[in-house]
Amino acid sequence: MLSRVLRYLLKSFLIYELYERLLIAEIKKAQIPTHVAIILDGNRRWAKKHGMEPWYGHLRGAEKAEEVLDWCLELGIKIITMYVLSTENLKRDKKELNKLFEIIEEYLRKALNNEKIHRYEVRIKAIGKLNLLPMNIRELIEELEEKTSKYDSHYLNIAIAYGGRSEIIEAVKKIAKDVKTGKVKVDEIDEETFEHYLFTSHLPKQSPDLVIRTSGEVRLSNFLLWQSAYSELIFMDVYWPEFRKIDLLRAIRLYQQRHRRFGR
Repeated sequence: MLSRVLRYLLKSFLIYELYERLLIAEIKKAQIPTHVAIILDGNRRWAKKHGMEPWYGHLRGAEKAEEVLDWCLELGIKIITMYVLSTENLKRDKKELNKLFEIIEEYLRKALNNEKIHRYEVRIKAIGKLNLLPMNIRELIEELEEKTSKYDSHYLNIAIAYGGRSEIIEAVKKIAKDVKTGKVKVDEIDEETFEHYLFTSHLPKQSPDLVIRTSGEVRLSNFLLWQSAYSELIFMDVYWPEFRKIDLLRAIRLYQQRHRRFGR
């Protein structure tokens, strides 16, 4: 009986490996998206499904984020933006938030000495209302941003305490201030000017080519509202901790198919 189970597992593993290789070979024949943004959704529901505390879902979600970053770097994706924590999430139960902040702190510390971050020359930047975060998290973010500030081969944006509407409002406030002081004239304000005031202004390409959301929800939930106006949107019915490499590859393949279909 045991050998039959092992044979089944081995066969499943080999089929998965073969399918993954076929997908990689297929997507490498076409253009890989430059900027991929991901809404990491479903951690709490995954934990509930398995009878676990919400914080454990966040832990598994952090592990998955680290894994997906590796996949993106291996595929040659230049810019990755991950939606980690929204401003709305900050209203959750204090006990859950404290545990979540512990997990975020742990993974920020790991990133400081992550060999792949430095080998691939990944510039890391947090985008959002960082003043709403605990001081220890803000200090780690500042240290990580400083340590990777000279890199420009790849970019990892961590959307934390982030909200798309508040980003736009903050940009409008900054423009209004510069108009008042004479740095900017009203007639000079256009889309390009506006983008200089967004949280993503440091990027060589602010607009994601592809936005992926896990968990089966079909909405942007206040994520990159300005930047994703013309992005390809793909919603996947899988909780974030269960997201597989073939899910990422399928999303990229679908993005490529849409581009070919519409002649982009």
